[in-house]
Amino acid sequence: MSKRKNICFITARPEKSHGKRVLDGIFTQCQKYGYNVSVVSSLTHLQNFAKTFNIGEQNIYNLIDYSNFDAVILDTLALTEDYTGNTIKKISDRIEKECKVPVVALIVPYRDFYCVKNYNEPILREMCRHIVEVHGKENICILTGPKGHTEAESRLSIFLDELSKHNISVSNEHIVYGDFWYTSGIELAEDLLDGTVSMPEAVICASDHMALGLIEKLTTNGVKIPEDLIVIGYEGTSEAALSRITLTTYESNEKMSAAKAVDYIREQIEPGAEILPFTTTAENNIHTGMSCGCNPDIDRNSSVFKDALYLTIRNYCSTDFTENVDIGQLMESYVFEKLTSSGTPQSCIDNIYENTNLIEPFTNFYLCLLDDWLDIDSELLTGYPEKMRMVLASSNNGEMSFHMKSDSLVFFTNQMIPRIHEDCDKPYVFYFSAVHFNEKTLGYAVLQRELSSQHTINLVYRNWLRFVNSSLEMVRAKNKYMLMSVKDEMTGLYNRRGMYEELDKMLSKSRRADSLFAIVVDMDRLKYINDTYGHSEGDFSIMTVAKAVQAIAMTNERCVRAGGDEFFIVGVGDYDESDINKRMDKFNKVMKELSDNSGKPYVISASIGCAVGAKDTFDETLSAADKAMYSSKQKKKKVRE
Repeated sequence: MSKRKNICFITARPEKSHGKRVLDGIFTQCQKYGYNVSVVSSLTHLQNFAKTFNIGEQNIYNLIDYSNFDAVILDTLALTEDYTGNTIKKISDRIEKECKVPVVALIVPYRDFYCVKNYNEPILREMCRHIVEVHGKENICILTGPKGHTEAESRLSIFLDELSKHNISVSNEHIVYGDFWYTSGIELAEDLLDGTVSMPEAVICASDHMALGLIEKLTTNGVKIPEDLIVIGYEGTSEAALSRITLTTYESNEKMSAAKAVDYIREQIEPGAEILPFTTTAENNIHTGMSCGCNPDIDRNSSVFKDALYLTIRNYCSTDFTENVDIGQLMESYVFEKLTSSGTPQSCIDNIYENTNLIEPFTNFYLCLLDDWLDIDSELLTGYPEKMRMVLASSNNGEMSFHMKSDSLVFFTNQMIPRIHEDCDKPYVFYFSAVHFNEKTLGYAVLQRELSSQHTINLVYRNWLRFVNSSLEMVRAKNKYMLMSVKDEMTGLYNRRGMYEELDKMLSKSRRADSLFAIVVDMDRLKYINDTYGHSEGDFSIMTVAKAVQAIAMTNERCVRAGGDEFFIVGVGDYDESDINKRMDKFNKVMKELSDNSGKPYVISASIGCAVGAKDTFDETLSAADKAMYSSKQKKKKVRE
């Protein structure tokens, strides 16, 4: 375990407003205390409609080995976004079984974990006061989250209590449960439009997304906002500022909650250590917009708009490239085309390495893949194997950088990454993200940054990683087709085309004194086995002969299935005539052992011939080996007769 404490933060969608605020609070306090932070996260909404993609994203939670950490913070608000409870249940089941360190639930209580709740009651009450005191509305509808959801019920309770202090009661039809997402805002709008729910003067929404869904549906059906109805939201999302009718929204004070969670952890893992106060620079959490008739918060809207702006042509300076890679820069780099055009697995890894500049700034970036990631038929859906292979490391601080297969590093998966155990010179954050294609896991990526940096992972990183996922899957498919063109599907040995390609490689690397060595093997009595016992038994026999061929081959030689029951072994090296009898004797011994141990009611045998020749006489040498094999086969026939 590193001397520097390491906090594991488990969340979803860290690029969104909630995630950014929480990370700000965690990072600020961990920087003060010198703690590392490992962020393990799905990069998509847990209710993403692409369900197979979500399976691959959420497998990253199975990577966590809790023995690597000194404490765990569960972002229970983000992890309950699937509303089924399945995601957080699976994570918590493992925590209760495997985790021996303090665990903190953030904002939303869950099971018996210690919970640091949100400090947002004053903000929620101010939302009500704004509707009543600033705009004079009394007929009010409240749209909250799912019924029974802790945070949804808490927000509703505070809204109702504050309105009651202004002598305003909310009718039952105007207390509406939703899902915190656009869909429930749209559903409420439909009920208002068809009269199922009477039209109020104002709607207080417990999330921005519900408010935006409500506004969009109403305005497309002729309801004027804010003239006919005013709407306010909660959470301070970027979408609120980017909407055509900008949304008045109240920013959650989640930074404070996150900071309090770190302070609690410090009390547990370093009893008696000084707790340093957290101060937030946000003096005013309200961002006014057009949806209630107030003057828009121009400064904030401008900042959000600038961050979201897609520029096709821009005067980039060095600072832009290292400190401010935006979505326009990512897309106009044509990195997707560069990555997916990779012809071979190695060129794909090379291209990924060469385009890591698009996820600047970072200290280190690591790409860890399954050892058999190129196996197109492999479909790992849950968990990770015992070992992983780090195929790429890119460093901006002089640490290890590589992308060649010969430099790749195999390590035990329970380490997550070897660096996590090192005593870093300063606090860092490690972002762990799934690498997958739909539901199939290929591995994971780790982005390391200095904790003092103001940069968190964002839309650029999420989409860059999607491009990486697609390029890896595409090169897997290309690799399969390439192998099919040079290898025999049944045995996995080279076919004739593959033999000639490999022979060219061997000859190009050979020494002047080297010779050519050829072995021809032909199975005995295949037709008899097929006719008597069936073709499945014939296939079994062919595979048995293939195993014998592989068993006698040297590392510098290539095994070939030349036809139905004919096999070659081809080598270039230091050979002489004495190798012929040695290899034939070894083959016959291996072949007999395989046949005796097969448990079949028939004998599996094959005839073999060998020849040694000059490097430029391949056809002649192979022909000589074939004649020797045929002579051996004829002798066997005479013995049987």
